[in-house]
Amino acid sequence: MRRADRLFEIIEIMRRAKGPVSAQTIGEELGVTRRTVYRDVAALMGQGVPVNGEAGVGYVLEPGFHMPPLMLTPDEIEAVTLGVLWVQTRGEPELARAAGKLITKLETVAPERYRTSFVDPAVGVAPVSQPDEALGAAAIRLAIRNRRKIVLKYSDNSGVLTRRVIWPILLGYRDAGRIIAAWCELRAGFRYFRTERIIEADVLEEKIPRRMDLLRAEWRSATDAERRRYEEGA
Repeated sequence: MRRADRLFEIIEIMRRAKGPVSAQTIGEELGVTRRTVYRDVAALMGQGVPVNGEAGVGYVLEPGFHMPPLMLTPDEIEAVTLGVLWVQTRGEPELARAAGKLITKLETVAPERYRTSFVDPAVGVAPVSQPDEALGAAAIRLAIRNRRKIVLKYSDNSGVLTRRVIWPILLGYRDAGRIIAAWCELRAGFRYFRTERIIEADVLEEKIPRRMDLLRAEWRSATDAERRRYEEGA
């Protein structure tokens, strides 16, 4: 690993850490000695990077320090490219276009030696067919963003139709379709709705009467509780 890349990685390690991180820990992650870490950290401090260190405690990166966006590694570029390709093949047209714009922006600011990674990536994603949906994913995402209720006619596993008013909190993307996680007024609980089973749907003007962060926290708690019950019964 080049020293410039290693200095960047040291900053990233300190940024991810929840507390002080020792030279030993940094060295083990990068495959270098503690002496090398000492020299590298000294070099970063000499360049004005706000690192605080204490013997026997570790190093801490002061809050508010930001690396320039062009400091991308080959693995990071391929990770982003893979994500963009996935969105372009699994996402609705609006997200697919946004993904294309994102990759263009990243290509512009990436180091010149890495730009071919965007044009001719080393990763790929198999294409899939888009699901038929009565309510498009873009409209669902906008409803979640604006905290709007959705009314829908839904067909369950048995083909039984019900009318539901839901509070959408998350739109999950899969290879073969999408799933809405929501609070269901009819069932008075959190439920999941496969978008291809929605027969009719409309976004209502009526707002969800809860803060979205609190609603998501309740959903995660309910999901964790259900998972524990399943594991205990297995």
